[in-house]
Amino acid sequence: MDTLRNSNVKILVVGDLMIDHYLWGNCERISPEAPVQVVDVQRESEVLGGAGNVVNNLVTLGANVSIASVIGADDNGAEMIQMLKDIDVDTSSLVIQKGRKSSKKSRVIASNQQILRYDKESKDEVTIESIESLLYSVKESIEQFDIIIISDYGKGVVTHDVAQGVISLASKAEKKVLVDPKGSNYTKYIGAHLLTPNKKEAIEATGINIVDDHTLKSALLWLKNQCELDLSMITLSEDGIGIFDDVVKKFPTVAQEVFDVTGAGDTVIASLSFALASNKTIDEAASFANLAAGVVVGKIGSATATLDEIEIYEATLHKSSSDAHIKTLEEIELIVKHAKKAGKRVTFTNGCFDILHVGHVKYLQEAKSFGDILIVGLNSDASVKRLKGESRPINQEDDRAYLLAALEAVDYVVKFGEDTPHDLIKLLSPHTLVKGGDYEGKVVVGSAFSDQLKLVQFVDGKSTTRTIEKIKANS
Repeated sequence: MDTLRNSNVKILVVGDLMIDHYLWGNCERISPEAPVQVVDVQRESEVLGGAGNVVNNLVTLGANVSIASVIGADDNGAEMIQMLKDIDVDTSSLVIQKGRKSSKKSRVIASNQQILRYDKESKDEVTIESIESLLYSVKESIEQFDIIIISDYGKGVVTHDVAQGVISLASKAEKKVLVDPKGSNYTKYIGAHLLTPNKKEAIEATGINIVDDHTLKSALLWLKNQCELDLSMITLSEDGIGIFDDVVKKFPTVAQEVFDVTGAGDTVIASLSFALASNKTIDEAASFANLAAGVVVGKIGSATATLDEIEIYEATLHKSSSDAHIKTLEEIELIVKHAKKAGKRVTFTNGCFDILHVGHVKYLQEAKSFGDILIVGLNSDASVKRLKGESRPINQEDDRAYLLAALEAVDYVVKFGEDTPHDLIKLLSPHTLVKGGDYEGKVVVGSAFSDQLKLVQFVDGKSTTRTIEKIKANS
């Protein structure tokens, strides 16, 4: 994740721009005029949609983004341009076509459920003049990009000439083109690096009913051969991502509560492209895209995922190495900030955890039950010596941190050098502070900075001291 944070990639997005407009409210009655719900609208919001949602995802990840599209000379078009400029996206490759209606989709959300959508847009193919202007602009700027995305929403911008023109220019410049396709005729995408159809789209395009690994391989091979791709991919919803390079590989996702799949495909192609542009392998990129999609389906409406959110999500799944769960003070402060913003409950506990034993594990498992994210403050070697004596610790701090980070219950480990975690707890202000049952009736350091204190009883007869004594007795 750190290499992605330091990435400075430049990505061009070509596709159908639109505005996603949301009307948020509550529904408590049925209209007396007709058997329909009456929604009391309480707020409105607007975000970029279509190819614009791909752009939003890329910007959120930290990419430098340019957009090439055709929009109308209308109020919605002007609003799109301003929204793009507000997030520092290069709009110099936007083509304005007179008489074209810029796309805006309005959704009515009542009690977190979408109940209605209405659209205002043009769906005819853009004019030859607009195609020529768009391709000329792409030709003039293509060398500066690390990767190109074609986001086809079937609204008339990504015509056969546009798709093939961009792919041809990219091939000459030795740039990869990733395509999120639309419709059942994929001939316009011939020569791309890869396509990212979902399972339903792939079935429609290939005519192969994907029901098992054998039919998945057949569909992937069909796409690779018919579209002359470098490799082929099909997104499989809750089953993850299937890829054919030299062999078929599946990258399973991990189920979580799904609120809205709107824009999940945009997140997949954006995160996949971002990772590939950052010199990640296709396997690494697919795993990263799975994580990003896992974050956005837990949100409502077209959504994006930050690197911090993806890292937090990955940590809760324990799919990363132990090293990735050991954080500095600066890193853990930022993680907690984003976790709280996302509505996650943070739990904190601390200790020396010198020789890890079953008592420690059960204690930490119970501590994790009090929240969504468990952070363990670990005493440094110097502080352990001051607290326990010169013969301790038995295991050095890096080893202790690594073992703790490997536990399923532990999301993050952060080391501290003071005798108490007072300053660390003050910095993090966790929702729940957890200490051992031996603190019953005592003042607990840092409890003033947490919402609640929970005491967990130790397992009788299990402690590092007793383990050391037993070793000495048997030596």
